[in-house]
Amino acid sequence: MQISYAEEIKRKLVHLSSLWMVAATLLLARWQYLAAAIFGALLLLTLISEHDYANGGRYLGRLYGKIFGKMLRNEVKPGQWIVSGGAPVLAAAALVNVLFAPVTAAAALAVMLTGDAAAALIGRKFGRHKTVNGKSWEGFASFIIAGFAALAAVLAISGANWIFYPAGFAAVVLAAVAELFQKQLKMDDNFSIPLCVGAVLFFTSIII
Repeated sequence: MQISYAEEIKRKLVHLSSLWMVAATLLLARWQYLAAAIFGALLLLTLISEHDYANGGRYLGRLYGKIFGKMLRNEVKPGQWIVSGGAPVLAAAALVNVLFAPVTAAAALAVMLTGDAAAALIGRKFGRHKTVNGKSWEGFASFIIAGFAALAAVLAISGANWIFYPAGFAAVVLAAVAELFQKQLKMDDNFSIPLCVGAVLFFTSIII
């Protein structure tokens, strides 16, 4: 089920509001596992709320439905538990904070949150030249531009070595490809994108 463009905008604004996780990752750099624990707790709360919503819950489920119900791409039938895109975002945030250094984790999340939103909104509104899986080159290019801008901002704030900028661009392109081939990879792009970016920046830090 394709939601309206207006609801898509709301959905991506919620996505972009999660940029607080980038700030939290940097601010809690000295307590990185605390950041991972916070994201893990929020993941658990999200899953419980979605389960409650699917089962007609009167409290968490009702609140979840009022806020996010119309934004869900798949209509939830009574008793059917559908995990939204928010769960993989929080899962990825927790995982990258365990696997990578704070700056790498923050950059990986920034790319996922901005690049995915740009690809969806620009691609759906202005996508005229189609590529694989019904997506567009306009959306693909928007992902790279927005994702690299966000990554560069994190690197600049953190005072990172210059080598991370070209490496970061390569990481963003790889992440854009992962988003493009999400169906073939059989992995939610909210999860695959930060892992791609994080892995490239991690190996770059080893080389230098």
